Amino acid sequence: MLTSAFKPADEVTNGSLIPAKPTFDNFVYVFTQVPFLRYLFNSFFVSAIVTIVSLWLHSMAAYSLARLKFRGRDTIFVLMFSTMLITLPAIIVPLFLVVRQLGMLDSYLGLIVPALFNAFGIFMLRQFYLSIPNELEEAAHVDGASYWKIYWRIILPLSRPVLAALAVFFFLANWNAFIWPLTIIADQNLTVVQVGISSFQQQYASNFNYVLAAATVAAVPTLVIFFIFQRQIVESIKTSGLK
Repeated sequence: MLTSAFKPADEVTNGSLIPAKPTFDNFVYVFTQVPFLRYLFNSFFVSAIVTIVSLWLHSMAAYSLARLKFRGRDTIFVLMFSTMLITLPAIIVPLFLVVRQLGMLDSYLGLIVPALFNAFGIFMLRQFYLSIPNELEEAAHVDGASYWKIYWRIILPLSRPVLAALAVFFFLANWNAFIWPLTIIADQNLTVVQVGISSFQQQYASNFNYVLAAATVAAVPTLVIFFIFQRQIVESIKTSGLK
């Protein structure tokens, strides 16, 4: 993909790995002839908002399921965990109907709100919170700290590694989202990058150099984010009880 992105159209299918005549024309075309920057912005905006809001909501939900004692806690956790068995294609029709009834078709809200809940994130954070010594909370309670203060001042600072890893997972999952944005977005101004690349394949079926150039640009943020946070990903898996 990377080398073919620098090839003229007549070289893409010749089987060679190294371009005979490297060119940046493919990238120039992608950024000047189509609203590709808009696609990148849409994906970044949606991914960033979902990541930030999800980390906040998931951390509170995981804290309550791990550290608080109330009736039905384990049942709620099992029900939440069981949703990991349900794939998006299985619920995409009722989800579409709900989003349409709420008036969120062709909007950022339609892209963001259904993506906020992630059972894996709650499970991973819960496993991490279970490993935190109870003595920390007991000492805080003795000092008069409320549950909210314990969560904000003790739990969140200790969970930075796992939160960083989940931020990578959430961001990449939404950056690479395709089926749901394709289902609810018709406005080109709200098109995300993966759907934009798909439209490239339809519009420029014979010019794969444009498609590969767009795919190369879309892959850069995911690689950069992964290499920056790869240490946090490994640490979070080791400390969350996942084998």
